[in-house]
Amino acid sequence: MTNSPIKQTPHLAPATTAQSDHQLRSPKSNRGLRKLQSAHQLSSNYAALNSPSLISQQRQQQQRNTSSSHNNQAPQIPPLPDLSSHHRTRSNSDAVVPNAPSNAAATKRVAASKKIAPNQNPREELEGLVRQGPQGDVPAELSRLRHLVLCEGLYADSDGMSQIRIYVWLILLNAPAISTDSYLDLIRRGASPAYSKIRNDTFRTLATNPLFKRRVSEASLIRLLNAVAWKLHDAKVEKLTEPTMVNAANERGSPELQHASPIIKHAQGPPTTTATDGSEAGGTEPGIYVQGMNVLCAPFLYAARSEAEAFVAFHGFITKECPGYVRGAMDGVHRGLALVDKCLAIVDPKLSSYLQSKHMKAELYAFASVLTMCACTPPLPEVLQLWDFLFAYGPHLNILCICAQLVIMRETLLTSPSPTKLLRSFPPLQAKLIVEITVSNLRKIPADIYEELVHHAE
Repeated sequence: MTNSPIKQTPHLAPATTAQSDHQLRSPKSNRGLRKLQSAHQLSSNYAALNSPSLISQQRQQQQRNTSSSHNNQAPQIPPLPDLSSHHRTRSNSDAVVPNAPSNAAATKRVAASKKIAPNQNPREELEGLVRQGPQGDVPAELSRLRHLVLCEGLYADSDGMSQIRIYVWLILLNAPAISTDSYLDLIRRGASPAYSKIRNDTFRTLATNPLFKRRVSEASLIRLLNAVAWKLHDAKVEKLTEPTMVNAANERGSPELQHASPIIKHAQGPPTTTATDGSEAGGTEPGIYVQGMNVLCAPFLYAARSEAEAFVAFHGFITKECPGYVRGAMDGVHRGLALVDKCLAIVDPKLSSYLQSKHMKAELYAFASVLTMCACTPPLPEVLQLWDFLFAYGPHLNILCICAQLVIMRETLLTSPSPTKLLRSFPPLQAKLIVEITVSNLRKIPADIYEELVHHAE
């Protein structure tokens, strides 16, 4: 009696044609027919695998030994599996592979596969740098990554979504990896001292942008800002309670160094901020939340694939690249506004003189653009493209990007009797044109002014 194909194991060969025809002509039910088809699919898929199981290897070896006595022909290479079908096949990671190459040969082959082909297109080269990492000189590879971002840009769809953008940002910002549990621990702590101020801002974050509203929820924005507030709060408390060395006199009248407790530190100079409200922080003390951080955070959430990725990128950005922007006094933002006036006078003296004659200083029209790195100006895909450039060559160049937007509006501003109305809201961003003008104007900036640009957000 012939066994039914339904009971056959996947490693057995398919049934003969006569048996299959006999069973296919009289299935007992539709369910039996589906089982029959499933058995044939499993057996055929398994025959196509490159790495069969150990039991199957032994049986195949016995069959080859038997047939080799009759025919010494070379064994046939099994066909590649059909990638178009979505049938899952068994993993063979634990199978013993006959004639396996040595570790040295395997390592050499993997290293060779990571090398970038000389005729590789820029998009593949960029993705290779991100996925495989540097293959030698790290500064040179990082410089190559920046150059590709500037000249080729990151591939993205019409909504500005790119599979590698957040990872390019994390590399350029030198943001360390963080476990999801670390982020969740901050979430579980509940409302931060700045929670009420966060809630007052989040509902109006990019409120008129349908792309952002469709992808990022207000709850996600609240969670991330609240977690960042806790992180900044902990750093500030740790700084306040950190013991310091002070001079004290002993019984002989000679000074000696002693550890100062937090009480002594507060007696020497009370902090300009409290640990419960970072938005009221003074000019020298870091805050935990200031108005505008919600807009500055939005592109990170939009581009990231998870809140944890957005958290580590945003926290690293505001603490390393622009800590002066998130202090209560926003001293870094005000220095940036003064630099907008200085740089505009250098790159376009006529336009600068005209705006000054109308009493139009940067403080009146460029505050939001400086604070949010132009994220307040739509469309969002252009913001992401502009941020690619800023993260590659430094967020301090945002000042020159604002000047570039003014240069684009030059003719309209010079012919307008009231430029104030035109500058209430900037025209839609044109990232590529802004970057071209910025790179061109960069050559006109003196070394001392450029040094101010680099350090103004610290």
